[in-house]
Formats: sequence, structure tokens, C-alpha cells
Amino acid sequence: MTRIGILIGSTRPGRRAEQVARWVHERAADRGDAEFEVIDLLDHPLPHLDEPLPALAGRYQHEHTRTWARTIARFDGFVMVTPEYNASVPGVLKNAFDYLYAQWTHKAVGIVSYGARGGTHAARQLRALCELLQMGVVAPQVSLSLHTDFQDHATLKPGTHHVSALDTLLDHVVTRSRERSATPTQREADEAAIRRHIDRVIDAIHAKDLDGLRRLYSTDVVSFDIDPPLQHTGIDAKLKNWANVFTFLKDVTYEVRNLTSTVGEDVAFTHGFGRLSGTLLDGTAGGGMWVRVTFCFRKIEGEWLITHDQVSVPLDITGGKGITDLEP
Repeated sequence: MTRIGILIGSTRPGRRAEQVARWVHERAADRGDAEFEVIDLLDHPLPHLDEPLPALAGRYQHEHTRTWARTIARFDGFVMVTPEYNASVPGVLKNAFDYLYAQWTHKAVGIVSYGARGGTHAARQLRALCELLQMGVVAPQVSLSLHTDFQDHATLKPGTHHVSALDTLLDHVVTRSRERSATPTQREADEAAIRRHIDRVIDAIHAKDLDGLRRLYSTDVVSFDIDPPLQHTGIDAKLKNWANVFTFLKDVTYEVRNLTSTVGEDVAFTHGFGRLSGTLLDGTAGGGMWVRVTFCFRKIEGEWLITHDQVSVPLDITGGKGITDLEP
């Protein structure tokens, strides 16, 4: 039967990763399509990389490396549980990856991250690392917030939408692990490219980088934004909206949840939920509101660009006002 390892990517005292991995394992144990096992880096105390040859050579000198290689080789795919420390993955997790090569390649992997902002920075870095190792990173992802998904920032209490997202992630990891294909399909490659594109949008918003945002939209983008008029046409109009946001927020945070992609040959769309928040110029924290977001892409000269986006909130028909206090 297909074997999936749930890797705990932190050894820090007081870590929450063990709770998250236990939640993943308990949910996965109800499935009958694969065997799931927790891999705890505490059980594999690897020193800072001490192999004289690159992992690509596959000739491991130390017994701790050979033991680690045998452990990872047993699995067809993985769910990586990572916290975010200083906007990055824990050093112990990166070190564990660096020891091996062949034992990682061509295997499926899903990412479950947590942190103050859902661990999204760590997840993006981990995704890039896995892709470099030719692993099949699935598009669905689970991002848990320390503020809303942990009671008193300590005890995991994930929302129901995270359970659904985890089930979808597990579906993809099991399916991909069974295939064990050496090369991702074009659709999978495009899905990964679109996810990276949206990550770049988020990074540019956080940095208030209008030039960076300009490179991510088509010049003829049509935007149905939350503010009037009914539509904003062209890249300059779109950037004017972002410039207005940046003028009244001292720092900006943008979060995306439950993102789902549908990809064709040269057209694709994604939908999910987004929240823009930050700190006002007077120092007041702006919590923001959750909105429905859709990004439509065209592949133009080999590059996916956003050609349409739409932001909306539900409408109270009787009162004629938008509802802005809902959460996904």
C-alpha cells in the first residue's frame, strides 16, 4: 500500500508542530487508501551537514545519514509540517533535506504550515526547495494562523475550512504518490507557476512594490475591485487602486485562503478568499475583512499574467449593504 510520511519539521522546545502533525495523522488515519506514519526529527538528531560528498552522489559516510536515508526511502510521499521562524523554515528542517537527494526526488509532497500569518513565507520557501529536488508539490495547501487557529496561541483548534482543505491536500498527495511520475505534467507545472505568481503578488503588496505588481498583470487587465467604479481597465488603473491603498496604510498584510485553481492550455482561473489588513498611519491596527477573490490568467508569450481579477462581498438584499464580517 502507498505509504505517506508526516514529517514534523521542528525540534524546538514548546513546538506546536507535534499538535499539527497529530491532527493531520488523525484525519489521515480515517482513510483507507494509504498508510500514514509520523516522522519526528527529534528521533533523527542530525548534526549540521557533515557529509564530505554532495547528497547527489548518494555515498553516505556516516551512520546517522544512512539511517535517515533508509527512513525517507520507505515512503512514497510526504506531508511536511513546518512552522515559520523569522520568515523562513526551521534550520533543522532545511538541514534534514540537505542530507539526501535520491530519497526525496520524484515523490509527492503536501505542505501544512503555521505561524503568525499562517506560515506562508516558510511554505513558499519549502515549496521552492521541494521543486528543486524534483518532488511533486501538490497545489492545495493548509495554512494555520497562530492567532485564529490556536487557542491562547498554544492549543490547536483548526476551523472546519481547514479540515476540508486538509482532506483535499491528502487526496492530491495520495493520488500523486501512487503515480510516482518522474516529471510533472504540463498542467501540474502550470498550476505550480500560477501559485508562485500569486505568491509574488502577495510579496509585492507586503512590500508596497508598484513596479513589482506591474509585472504581474497584463497591460489590458480588467479589474472588478471592491471600490467604484464598476470596473477598472488597464494596468495604470489597477496600479492606481493599489497606490491608494498604500497611501493610507503604513504597513500592509495580504492573506489568501482556500485557493483553488483550474488550468487550461493558455487560460486559467483561481478563486478563494483574501484579506487585506495593516497598520494605519496613526498606528491603529486595521483588521481588514475577508472578501471573495478571483484571479483570471492568460499565458502571454509563455508567461502567466493576471488579465482579470474580481473582489466582492455578499450583499444583504433587504438592507442593500455589503456584509463584511464573515470569515471563510
